[in-house]
Amino acid sequence: MPDLPPPTPDVEVVVVTAPRLAPLGGEAAFSAVRIEAADLARVGRLDEALKQAPGVSLFRRTGSGAANPTTQGLSLRAIAPSGAGRALVTLDGAPVNDPFGGWVIWSALPSEALEGATIVRGAGSGPYGAGALTGVVALSERGTPEGIGATEVSVGQRDSLRAAMVAGVGGFMVVASGSRSEGYHPVRGARQGAADTRLRLDDASLAVRWQGDLAGARGAVRLAAYQANQQAGLIGARSNATGLSATATLAQPAAEGVGGWRLQGWVRTSDLENSSVAVAANRATTTPANDQYDTPATGWGANAAWQGLNGPVAWEVGADLRTADGETRERFRFLAGAFTRDRVAGGKTLSLGAYAEGVWTEGALTLTGGARLDRTRAWDALRQERDRANGALTLDQRPAGRSDTTPTGRLGARYALSEAIHVRGAAYAGFRPPTLNELHRPFRVGNDITEANAALKPETLQGLEVGIGGSDIVTWAAGLFWNRLKDPVTNVTIGAGPGTFPTAGFIPAGGVLRQRRNAGEIEAWGVEAEALGGGEAVRWRGALSYADAKVDGGAAAPQLTGKRPAQTPRWTVTAGLIVTPTPAFEIAGDARYESARFEDDLNTRRLSAGVQVDVRATWRAAPGVAWWVAAENLTNARLEAGETADGVESYAAPRTLRLGLTLRPQGAR
Repeated sequence: MPDLPPPTPDVEVVVVTAPRLAPLGGEAAFSAVRIEAADLARVGRLDEALKQAPGVSLFRRTGSGAANPTTQGLSLRAIAPSGAGRALVTLDGAPVNDPFGGWVIWSALPSEALEGATIVRGAGSGPYGAGALTGVVALSERGTPEGIGATEVSVGQRDSLRAAMVAGVGGFMVVASGSRSEGYHPVRGARQGAADTRLRLDDASLAVRWQGDLAGARGAVRLAAYQANQQAGLIGARSNATGLSATATLAQPAAEGVGGWRLQGWVRTSDLENSSVAVAANRATTTPANDQYDTPATGWGANAAWQGLNGPVAWEVGADLRTADGETRERFRFLAGAFTRDRVAGGKTLSLGAYAEGVWTEGALTLTGGARLDRTRAWDALRQERDRANGALTLDQRPAGRSDTTPTGRLGARYALSEAIHVRGAAYAGFRPPTLNELHRPFRVGNDITEANAALKPETLQGLEVGIGGSDIVTWAAGLFWNRLKDPVTNVTIGAGPGTFPTAGFIPAGGVLRQRRNAGEIEAWGVEAEALGGGEAVRWRGALSYADAKVDGGAAAPQLTGKRPAQTPRWTVTAGLIVTPTPAFEIAGDARYESARFEDDLNTRRLSAGVQVDVRATWRAAPGVAWWVAAENLTNARLEAGETADGVESYAAPRTLRLGLTLRPQGAR
């Protein structure tokens, strides 16, 4: 959310401007908040920092430092989070969502490299395109520093270590980061067994970017790589995610009476190794259940925009293309000490869209509107399963492809009642096509199995919202919203173990069988509010979100009608306080409260409400040199993150103490 600038002179000199088009100004009519670089860096991992804005969440309460990659998708507003995520995440315009699963590998996006994040909740797809169902998180990378930029090294409990560095020379910038941790036990207390292990993590990322003038325009080329290796908290369960990406951008910003334009192309490759296990009833042992040893996927795309500024009118037209091609290769059906079956499943997807957006501003009134049309396609689907002993086919499915045409749009207005107070209103529609993972890959968590569904169609969302805000001594905003999510991809419970089911096979006792389905619709209304204020010595912020979401399962899932979507708390409240008694010393505190949520679609596994409090004290020992100590989950609250069908609860991270050193060159922005 918008925050006051930190009172520190330790800011490096930045010399090159990114190839971006200026915002048209229409976002002011929607529920948009900004988190600046200082607030992102203070919290640490990017997904945790984004949670300063209520309604931002991964699928579970577990952060990316411990969560399986397949649950690291981001959603906005507590309408219906999913592992794939229902929000689009971009870095300087290019999507960073995984081409196979839609999730985001947050380890590849160190906060030190960012100048800020703009969070647009709801707002429809507009110029953002496919995937921006509940909104978009638009990340902007920092300008190129001269020499060594932000550098941070920290150590902490459970043998944790993290280091990140940003450096630049001659238009080139290098960003490197890495971390490791022995992690914590997610299952703790009396139910913990010998099979329960720590959530260990080793990750690393590297990005190189060139930015400069090219043929009279501004250009940028960015190459990046990442790896995140994690242990999943059970003997034999682990994951390893790797990926490469390349983005090229060329832009010429618009000026009064002179059109501006942007061309961008990108490609992402990813691979995921992910193994799962079945857990004995006494949690003393595990048995291998699935070995997803290879998940190669490639996504590529391009976008183009033309922008104009003519007096009170600003406009933009554009188009974007995204494709994905990938498959999962797995071993499963573990019998007599060995896997007995092989599985290959995957396909291709495409999304092609065009849009037009306009903004008119006259005095105190701003009007904005836009429309887009998208064609999506899923094809070349395959699911084959073979006996490993003789190679015989046991399953050979080649589901028919499908194509969909989805129109969306948005309208908004903002009116300044005075210099200090404004009102706004908006209506919008957005959509998200299913990912390759949702279409084709079954998965297992403990004894619970979820089947894929190649017949899934795109989700769509319609919304209305009104708001009021102001800025005087305190900057504040409040709003009401209503959303209807149609055909949500939901993990629908269709059976319980012990038993044998078609395609899925045997489900053990204590486990359930689910399948991804377009399950009716979800209707939600809610309230959002935030405020911030203070001065150089004391700064504060507070925000809340209330969302009342209900499922209408329709004929596809009548058992869900009247239920709340899984993993959706009604209330989220965040608060922050920064006290700077002297220029050399600062103490910051952040708190986040979430009300109770349900682990499952049937609302039988309730996860209790919880509060997490984080504090950090910083001492600026010299210009550009700062030592800090931080306590995450200061009160050691037991924050429930999951619950199995037989009642075993897992928890988010316990209290963690860290000590760090931050280096920044002297200078002035």
